Amino acid sequence: MQEDRDLIIKLRDAKTRDKAFGELIQAYQEPLYFHIRRMVGNHQGADDVLQNTFVKVWRHLDSFKGDSKLYTWMYRIASNEALNHIQKANRGKTTTLEDYHHPSTAHQERDSGEIQEKLEAALATLPPKQKQVFDLKYFEDMKYEDIAEITGTSVGALKASYFHAVKKIEGFLKGD
Repeated sequence: MQEDRDLIIKLRDAKTRDKAFGELIQAYQEPLYFHIRRMVGNHQGADDVLQNTFVKVWRHLDSFKGDSKLYTWMYRIASNEALNHIQKANRGKTTTLEDYHHPSTAHQERDSGEIQEKLEAALATLPPKQKQVFDLKYFEDMKYEDIAEITGTSVGALKASYFHAVKKIEGFLKGD
């Protein structure tokens, strides 16, 4: 994409790097946050992981060769950071569905809040990699080819993983 190429050129120029990085954050902060949030299950963890993601992006800008799209490169970093965060958080801890229970706020409609809680609880039952694939396909509406770049997994394996995630979520929701 030409916009990404222009942004990368600005990011590599010492004179325009700071401003361009601000543009990068502005463009990708929200979608990356929600991707990470769905993976880690809470705001504080998502905030920490997002910050770590942008630090890594900043540090490794010079190593970005442009073989992949800028957003898939950043999603890969964000996904890896989220998986690392989950692994650290789960060391020595037994995770239960209550850990992912988020009561709906007064501003949300009751039914909508209940549906959201059930979906979050169902997502919490997925293994982290399967949750990642489901998130990128279902919520981010990414193509399997882009998800393959992010995860380093074949398209066929991604399709199978997504299929199994959907079946697990459906089974969880029907079990209520």
